Amino acid sequence: MVFNPQRVTRNPDHATRNPNQPEPMKRKTGKPNPWLDHYSRQAKKDRYPARSVYKLEEIQQKHRLINKGDKILDLGCAPGSWLLYAAKLTGDRGRVIGIDLKPVKIQAAPNIEIINADVFALDAGPLGNDFNVVMSDMAPATTGHKAVDAARSAGLCEAALAIAQSVMLPGGSFVCKIFQGPDFNQFVNSVRAGFDKQKIFKPRSSRKASKEIFIIGLGFKES
Repeated sequence: MVFNPQRVTRNPDHATRNPNQPEPMKRKTGKPNPWLDHYSRQAKKDRYPARSVYKLEEIQQKHRLINKGDKILDLGCAPGSWLLYAAKLTGDRGRVIGIDLKPVKIQAAPNIEIINADVFALDAGPLGNDFNVVMSDMAPATTGHKAVDAARSAGLCEAALAIAQSVMLPGGSFVCKIFQGPDFNQFVNSVRAGFDKQKIFKPRSSRKASKEIFIIGLGFKES
C-alpha cells in the first residue's frame, strides 16, 4: 500500500491532548438493530430459537396443515422452532422427525426425533411412507445474486417435494419455502399436479424485504 500524506484526514479528537484529560465520550447512534423486531422478541419470550415459528403458526391458522396425532417430517429443521411448534400441535399421540446437517440445540419433547443428516443424501426408505405432513423451511446460503439464490432455492424445493411424494400418505399436506424467481411457476405447477389443492401464502411475519413465499399442497394424490 502506497502512503499518501495528502489523503490523511485529521481527526480533531486525535489532536494534541493533555494526557490527564479523560477520553471524550462517544455518542450513541441510537440506531435500532434491524433484525430485532417484534417477532424476534416474541420468539425469545415464547422460548423458541427463531422467529420463523410465527410463519408456521400463520400457515397453520390459515390452512390447518397439522392435526392431533399426525406424523410430521421437518426437512432442514435447524434451529428447531418448527419442530417445537409442530410437536405441540400433534400432541403425545403424534410424532415429529426433523432432519438437518446442523446440530439442533433444543430441549426436545418426547414426540420429537432429530436426525443429523444431509437432506440431499437422505435414504427416505427407513423413514417409512406414513407421514401426514412434510414441511420445509430450507433456504440456500445466499450469494447476493437474486437469480442464483432463487435457482438454489428452487433446487431445495424440488428435493423436498420428491421426498414428500415418497413418504406421504394419501391426503397428506406439504409446505415449502421458496424464493421468487424464474423457476417459481414451474415449482407451483409441480405441487399443483400432486395435490388436490395448491396455495401460495406470504406470512405477515416474513420480513418485508424478503423474497420468500410459501407453497402449500393439500390433499396428496397417490400416484
